[in-house]
Amino acid sequence: MTMREEPLSGQHGAAREVDPRLADHLDGPAFPRGAANADEDRDDARRKIAREAGERPADDGAQADTGRHHRAPEVEASGARGADAESDLTAGVLGSTPEEPRLTVAAVARRLGVAPATLRTWDRRYGLGPTDHASGSHRRYGPEDVARLEQMQRALLRGASPAEAARYALAATPPLPRHADDGAQAAPPAPAEPVLISGVLDPLEPPAVESTSNPGGRGLRLTGAGPRARGLGRAVLALDAWHQQRLLAESIEAQGVLATWREVLSPVLTAAGERWQHTGVGVEALRLLTDNASTALRAVLARAPEPSNPRPVLLAPAPGEQQELELVALAAELASRGIGHRLFGAGLPPEGLHAAVRRAAPAVIVLWADQPHYAAPALLSDLPIKRQRAVVLAMGAGWAPGKLPAPAETVASLESAAELIGRTVLD
Repeated sequence: MTMREEPLSGQHGAAREVDPRLADHLDGPAFPRGAANADEDRDDARRKIAREAGERPADDGAQADTGRHHRAPEVEASGARGADAESDLTAGVLGSTPEEPRLTVAAVARRLGVAPATLRTWDRRYGLGPTDHASGSHRRYGPEDVARLEQMQRALLRGASPAEAARYALAATPPLPRHADDGAQAAPPAPAEPVLISGVLDPLEPPAVESTSNPGGRGLRLTGAGPRARGLGRAVLALDAWHQQRLLAESIEAQGVLATWREVLSPVLTAAGERWQHTGVGVEALRLLTDNASTALRAVLARAPEPSNPRPVLLAPAPGEQQELELVALAAELASRGIGHRLFGAGLPPEGLHAAVRRAAPAVIVLWADQPHYAAPALLSDLPIKRQRAVVLAMGAGWAPGKLPAPAETVASLESAAELIGRTVLD
């Protein structure tokens, strides 16, 4: 009589009779002593189950005795086969799989937000390709390969050059744990601490960002820009909203609103706008940057201290004007100085503007116009400021100096507007 071997999970009945704790799980016996003694427990469990199955009495003693002798080789063979299965199970417990999952070039490119050609270039130039790639075969990226590429991408978004980001990724990403033939986990050697030269250091993760000064249609012209601007440019091209907001928030925290506008945000806005005008592509990147910049700047408004000026500053775009980001930046700078204001967004009609001036009685009125056909001088002369005098400032490229009605005056930059308003309401 030949005994049919069943998988371990199907022997719960016999296991429960031998030791009740062996049938606690549907997928196999539970081993309360932990993974370190898992092999010994599995051996004990299998021997007990095999012994219980081999020593069951038959109809008479002779047949049972004979059956045990005939079944013994089969039980031994079953134990050998179980040992092979055990080794596979042990490998699974320790985290090793016979074949690690691998991703195609297109899949990794989508994950990182870059073009597939970029991955091939990183492979050729910096050796950041698949570990086991053979010439003439398709590239397939394993977990270690993807981890290195993610480190490089984060470094590029923090300001390093491609070569430095590649060196950092290779140094900062140790090999994943390997498993020896005996199942023991081999600890990889600790890598040397990578050193960044051109990047912006982060207190949580030390990568840096890369230059996007490529003047071609796919890049942004950022010649002479600093690391934060170059990192923001890369995030713009990758449509990476999270890194855009994070880079802007870090820059505002580190150097203030005005420096962030002058050194980081304005250069990238200009480069993205030129790219769209010259090539006809990238309007979505420019719009996403504008929205993320507005979010980062308005976060400053939400954290502003209580204002100290009794009469506020009124900020509004000219009716019909849709560009308002620089006006939001001015509001953020005033808020950081403790200057109270009333900021109105695009779409406020003339009657709404007049009502706001009458109700708020502002000390300073700032009208923003980027396009000349919205910068009508009559908007300034019609403001209801007869009873309470107010300083009227025309801000933006749309206003023509020398053609404004008194007492309005133009301001050429965000810095000059902030300084003039500060002197007016705080002195």
